[in-house]
Amino acid sequence: MYTIFRPLHLFLLNHWQWRPQFSAIFIIVGSFIVIVLPFLGLGSMVLSRIESLQENPEWIKGVITKINEFAGTKLNQPDLIANTMKEGLAYLGKLIPTILGGAASVLLSISVMYFLLYFMFIDHANFESGLLRFSPFREENAMRFGRKLRNITYSNVLGQGLIAIIQGSLVAVGYLVFGFADPFFWGVISTILAFIPVVGAPIVFVPASVLAISQGDTYNGIGMLLFGLLVISNIDNVLRLVIAKRVGNIHPIITIIGVIIGIPVFGIMGLVYGPLLISYFVLTIRIYETDRMAEIRWEKRERENALYDKGKSK
Repeated sequence: MYTIFRPLHLFLLNHWQWRPQFSAIFIIVGSFIVIVLPFLGLGSMVLSRIESLQENPEWIKGVITKINEFAGTKLNQPDLIANTMKEGLAYLGKLIPTILGGAASVLLSISVMYFLLYFMFIDHANFESGLLRFSPFREENAMRFGRKLRNITYSNVLGQGLIAIIQGSLVAVGYLVFGFADPFFWGVISTILAFIPVVGAPIVFVPASVLAISQGDTYNGIGMLLFGLLVISNIDNVLRLVIAKRVGNIHPIITIIGVIIGIPVFGIMGLVYGPLLISYFVLTIRIYETDRMAEIRWEKRERENALYDKGKSK
């Protein structure tokens, strides 16, 4: 949060001559409205949808029956998709309590985060000089670490956030054009899942397309499937290349591993925290390698000088 909003804080201080306290409060309130409240809205939407499904269990049974009939006729495996759905629901059943169980922890973490963020902003000069002074790296590598950390943060949070919003919007547009139900709701769900590269958005539009085809709506089902595979999935790769060129190159494997590790540990915020921590870890290893190689070169140069002095003395 400090890395993302630091430019805005400096702008408010230097150009608008705001006091640090006012700038910090403005950023905290604004970020809470922009970042935290949408998650609360998403939670409310998901809970209302779960309640509506619980009130209509016959619809779920009907969907599973139609999928079984379609898979049995076309794929000669009548239980393939149903078993896959059961496994997915079992996984979600284990995952959702983990996410919901961490809700109180997330609330506490957000409160502590904003408390610390306030004091980091009102005394940012001493805070940054302290980071530099107590860094385990040499000053040159400490500055390099800071620049890389900023780029990684922008790429993972802002860049991936932009990709997720665009993919979610395209899913909503596709649902609207091809006559699928609740385009806004599934667009929001796709936005959250799109933080998982490659497989995020397809989790939403592929089952919906298969379901539409199995129910006889072949035109819209195939149309949504092609639109998703050709446009929604590929826009991820195009935007990622642009972001990598302008900000920082983060490999999708780092993001996937970070999400897998982050969600069980941090809950829903693991979508962001996990990839960041993995990226920081890799960066730390690279800087340590640079320091170690510099130390090896220095030791080699000292040995060569010692041998030269010894030979010269003879």
